[in-house]
Amino acid sequence: MKRNLFLQLIICAVLLCGISPLSAAQVPPAEAKNWVETRGNELLQAFGEPDLAVKYRRLDELLLKYVDLDYISRFVIGKHWRQMTAEQKEQYRALFRRYALALYKGFPLNFGEQLNFKVGQITPASEHTVVQILINLPGSSPQQSGSEIAVEFLISRNKEQTRIIDLKLGESSLILSYRSRFYEMVAEADDDIGWFLEDLETVTVSSEKNNQLKLK
Repeated sequence: MKRNLFLQLIICAVLLCGISPLSAAQVPPAEAKNWVETRGNELLQAFGEPDLAVKYRRLDELLLKYVDLDYISRFVIGKHWRQMTAEQKEQYRALFRRYALALYKGFPLNFGEQLNFKVGQITPASEHTVVQILINLPGSSPQQSGSEIAVEFLISRNKEQTRIIDLKLGESSLILSYRSRFYEMVAEADDDIGWFLEDLETVTVSSEKNNQLKLK
């Protein structure tokens, strides 16, 4: 139960993931703390929106504003990017954007006021800054106490814009798990990029239709 709640938060907050661009730079600790607190509060406010359509719109805006989806799309497809034609790359970029916006809506997003967080240790690195977030998860019942989970956000500045570039729980990187899934999909399509794009379109359309049903 608690793990499901945590995964719901992570999917929403961190389709915001990627790997540092070559020109990326670390964010000073004080600025990093302020940035993460501000973004986190914006996210919690969006979660608390009672109107589902408005909630989706606000979460979409956060995702598009603070995530480089073009860069992430290239990372998760990895070596297969070089196999794509120019037309397939454009098709894939647009499709990945739709996929990212549809995916998080498949999870329950009703956290109410039970969920909160605080910023922990901040560690500058060569091309990014690691910010530890301590997320307080409520108990599964009023009689059961909650728990605290430490998550690491890697944030970086590129072209005057600060973004989250990865998220780690222990040794696990969310963005690497998505790459693994996409590699599996390409393999299931017999390494045919055209078939892979058709499969990704099918998955995306199915998610979009399910999300629309929730709004009716």
